[in-house]
Amino acid sequence: MRLAFYTIAKNIVWGILKPLYRIKIIGSENIPKEGSVLICSNHISVLDPPVVGITSTRPIHFMAKEELFRVPILKTAISNLNAFPVKRGMSDRSAIRNALAILNDDNVLGIFPEGTRNKEGNLGKGLAGVGFFALRSNALVVPCAIIGPYKPFRKLHVVYGRPVDITEMRKQKASASEVTDVIMDAIGEILENYDVKAS
Repeated sequence: MRLAFYTIAKNIVWGILKPLYRIKIIGSENIPKEGSVLICSNHISVLDPPVVGITSTRPIHFMAKEELFRVPILKTAISNLNAFPVKRGMSDRSAIRNALAILNDDNVLGIFPEGTRNKEGNLGKGLAGVGFFALRSNALVVPCAIIGPYKPFRKLHVVYGRPVDITEMRKQKASASEVTDVIMDAIGEILENYDVKAS
């Protein structure tokens, strides 16, 4: 039931956003076909979650602010879209447990490490929470860069980079902040090196 709802909703949103923003997907083959995956993206618009959701080759679970779950109809809809509630900040233990359970069940978790939107398009500093999830799971970390602007009929690029290998960092018991910095560097590298004009 939930998968069917997710698939139908994804197709509808794709049908709306794809032509509106002329979405171009690059590197979707970098998303593993199975196993746990942590997709980490920059955050420039409220539309980022649905855009990552429709461009991913696999269903994604996202955290959503708990206020949205207080509206019964909305709660049912976003729950069926694999969203789960999180309180402001990254210290919500229930949300943390849910996120780790998703990864431990070999699913895909989408997260925006900056924690808030950066409308200017500049990459901000990532929160340690993303590094925590990477360290506490065996998920492959896939960096993602959304390269705008979100303007009708202007091409929007969604670029998935190669998975970030943090195997050694896990062995060396690196801190969550250190892992987050590595992930943010990978996102930043995509933003810096991807040639929009050539695509």
